[in-house]
Amino acid sequence: MPHQSPEQTNKSRRLRRDLTGPERRLWSALRSRRASKLKVRRQHPIGLYVVDFVSLEHRLVVELDGDSHNGRAAYDLERQSQLELAGYRVLRVGNDDVLNDLDAVLGAILQACGIRE
Repeated sequence: MPHQSPEQTNKSRRLRRDLTGPERRLWSALRSRRASKLKVRRQHPIGLYVVDFVSLEHRLVVELDGDSHNGRAAYDLERQSQLELAGYRVLRVGNDDVLNDLDAVLGAILQACGIRE
């Protein structure tokens, strides 16, 4: 995947500043290696895309799906396909899951990274 453009870098910075409620809640649980020492970046550019969360070490992208993804199934599938071609696995998580069962979401992320607690 090509390097990001200055516009994409600016977009990443803006998205990091303007996290949604579910993104903020998940980031709070993941930041500073709070979840089993897992290093995660938020709103990180990968190729043409800015992903919600990524563990570069484990090549895992975590995408939160909420209302903004309604009607975008084809785009999301194409994006996921491109990320997978670049060697990443994509874990899609619903906003409601983050808000209602954060422990299960964290467990799924750690499991996808092959980390046992």
